[in-house]
Amino acid sequence: MYASSGLPVAPLQADPIPDSLNELLAQYGGLVGKVVAFVLAFVVVWLVARVVLVPLANRVLRERGYDETVRSLADSVFGALALLLALAVAFTVAGFGSIIAAFATLGGALALALGFAAQDLLANFVAGVFILKDKPFEVGDWIEWNDMSGRVEDIDLRVSRVKTFDNERITVPNAELANNAVKNPVAYDRLRQKFVFGIGYDDDIDHAKSVIVDEARSNPDIMDDPAPDVRVTELADSYVGLQSRFWISDPSRADFARVRSNFVQAVKERLDAETIDMPYPYRQLTGAVETTATVTESSASPATDD
Repeated sequence: MYASSGLPVAPLQADPIPDSLNELLAQYGGLVGKVVAFVLAFVVVWLVARVVLVPLANRVLRERGYDETVRSLADSVFGALALLLALAVAFTVAGFGSIIAAFATLGGALALALGFAAQDLLANFVAGVFILKDKPFEVGDWIEWNDMSGRVEDIDLRVSRVKTFDNERITVPNAELANNAVKNPVAYDRLRQKFVFGIGYDDDIDHAKSVIVDEARSNPDIMDDPAPDVRVTELADSYVGLQSRFWISDPSRADFARVRSNFVQAVKERLDAETIDMPYPYRQLTGAVETTATVTESSASPATDD
């Protein structure tokens, strides 16, 4: 066979098929050795990582007080890292370093693309981990944030679900809760409530204060220790403001809206019975309304006879 230049070209020949075990080993022995090394290295590294490293990391997280959800996620992440580590070591031992370099380049590009595409998702994910770790609030707590409030129903790694007092569910991204101030009124074993009563300027302040304190003490849902108290806090246009302060125990279970409503109603009825005025603001308009009258004369002169 000759090429167009006139030079002979050697024909392509396939590798001869081995006829014996010795020829098979001589021809494919190197590849078989690499495969065996790859399998052995992968199995050893993966078993060591799964049996030793992953349980050790899980134990450290448990001792540091991380939530079960975080530990479960960490177990999955560490398992994936153990698999990647086993593959990397196996490829290196088998002499396939170029494959690792190619995977590293491709993985870096994919990680960069996914990072830009999922910024909000990753932010919510990281925020969820910190919420589960720091526990600024827990399931069942009443929280307030950004003019919204409700009881926490569920805390996930991406979102938290809050049930409002109107029986509505709000799904809140964890980043919003982590990056804003969140008030947790039921974080402690007792909660102080405040309400301002307005009395007239001619009424006896000490008498009104004693009435308010008596009604607070007679309410079984209001704590005796700390004792309820009343202070003058405002001199408004039409009333003197008396701020009552009282405490409720176990606020996570107590219906403090009902307790405050009953207390305010009892004070109002008692003040009415004691002839203590609770004025409301009013305005009186004074002055006069001026009116002007205009007289128009006919522009035409009366007709005269010549």
